[in-house]
Amino acid sequence: MGMMTVAQLQTHVYEDKMKNVEMLTPLLWQTKEYHADFVCLPEMFACPYETKNFPVYAEEEGGPLWTALSGLAKEFGIYLSAGSVPERTPEGKIRNTAYVFDRQGNQIAKHSKVHLFDIDVKGGQSFKESDTLTPGDHSTVFETEFGIMGLCICFDFRFPELARRMALDGAKAIFVPAAFNMTTGPAHWEVMFRSRAVDNQVFTFGTAPARDKTASYHSWGHSIAVSPWGTILNQMGAEAGIQVTEIRLEEADEIREQLPLLKGRMENM
Repeated sequence: MGMMTVAQLQTHVYEDKMKNVEMLTPLLWQTKEYHADFVCLPEMFACPYETKNFPVYAEEEGGPLWTALSGLAKEFGIYLSAGSVPERTPEGKIRNTAYVFDRQGNQIAKHSKVHLFDIDVKGGQSFKESDTLTPGDHSTVFETEFGIMGLCICFDFRFPELARRMALDGAKAIFVPAAFNMTTGPAHWEVMFRSRAVDNQVFTFGTAPARDKTASYHSWGHSIAVSPWGTILNQMGAEAGIQVTEIRLEEADEIREQLPLLKGRMENM
């Protein structure tokens, strides 16, 4: 497997959909200086995070946004975990969907958010994705030259069984485009990524949009990288920027041998 360099782009979200793609090019030139293998984008990186926007910004798989992202992966020779975007299915349903492209620009993974963000925290955040979105129905892992990776979106990662399913299906790292808010972020962001990493002995990467106080939804930011031991390897603040983390996937296997949680679990509980 060897060393793998992961660059997380904590980006500003513009109202102009394609401007969000255009501003990736100079950032990707910077990641090239770090010899990044994987580049990760945030949840809804090209769509302001409001339920009313999802149908307006939605495109079918293979549309202009998808094509541009595929082209960037090929141009820069990277694996691109392309955040998430509103997808319009052939049946007309709207989903919160994450695509992953390989170094040749081929789509190698697609995950539609299974657990929709419908919350109403007393004195805090209220949001209801199900007003306009339809949930996905499966867990997602994908093959790379480094090994098997997992993929889910934000609220999905709160459900331990989904992360466990990915680990049992071979994932050694899980990529999570996400957009926690100013209520849930301070309370749960760090502990969630550390918990899923420890429980499943995987690397976890949460990539969020930068905070924009002029938007209606204020992202917590704090894009994070955690080791299979639960150590925070990297974490950003609220501002836009790039975070680069070098990992060795074999570390997941070594920790699983030293502390055999997955082997020792009671399967029929």
